[in-house]
Amino acid sequence: MDTGQRVLTVVHQETSTPGLLGENLVSRGYSLDQLCPCLGDTLPRDLSPYEAVVIFGGPQSATDDDPGIKAELDWLETTVVPMGIPMLGICLGAQELARVLGAKIGLRGDSVVEIGYCQVSPTPAGREFLPAPTFFYQWHSETFDIPPGAIHLAQSESFSGQAFSYGDHAFGIEFHPEITRAMINRWCTSERGRPKLRLDGAQSHHDQLEKHTSHAPNARQWLDHFLDNFFLPHRNTKALKNFQPSVTS
Repeated sequence: MDTGQRVLTVVHQETSTPGLLGENLVSRGYSLDQLCPCLGDTLPRDLSPYEAVVIFGGPQSATDDDPGIKAELDWLETTVVPMGIPMLGICLGAQELARVLGAKIGLRGDSVVEIGYCQVSPTPAGREFLPAPTFFYQWHSETFDIPPGAIHLAQSESFSGQAFSYGDHAFGIEFHPEITRAMINRWCTSERGRPKLRLDGAQSHHDQLEKHTSHAPNARQWLDHFLDNFFLPHRNTKALKNFQPSVTS
């Protein structure tokens, strides 16, 4: 079912895909346009054809001098945030949003990373956004402070910056609700990804796949909750309390 509604997705590598989030949006009747400024695509200044914007993660840093990253930061600051269009930043996308809003971005200060499934818990202000602690897939070493004027929504044991909202339209999340088993396999076996599995805080490829089997259903349930109640236009507020994850460890 194509309703004619479009979502603009921004990725950072030729092999990037929108994963489960893309499948979820398409199942709701949205069509996806995908751009990669790091490969030379130009970002539109007119966002009127779109219902929402999603900026995914990538191997770059929000502090890079890469022309594509600079273009994304400028676009966020001058177009996306001022327009007030629903916007979701995931991992690198969240770090870019946080930077544009005035927050500090960078490494935690030691060698600890989050790679694999880690428990994310709501802050007191985030209990509708994330009604219960939930295990989500992670792949990051850098993190963000919560921007001035934003609401801190979620945290983990190792990284307090897991989710924030800015106004009622912009969200940044460090974790990856879009992850699929195929994506885990690709990230863990890539030339860039394999060495990262030796870092402090990284789970083995095997452990990640086992945990995906256990935790992916809850993560998927949360994604439905987020899309229907917080992100997409014409939200169904009656479903706000429907997310009840099963207890896993």
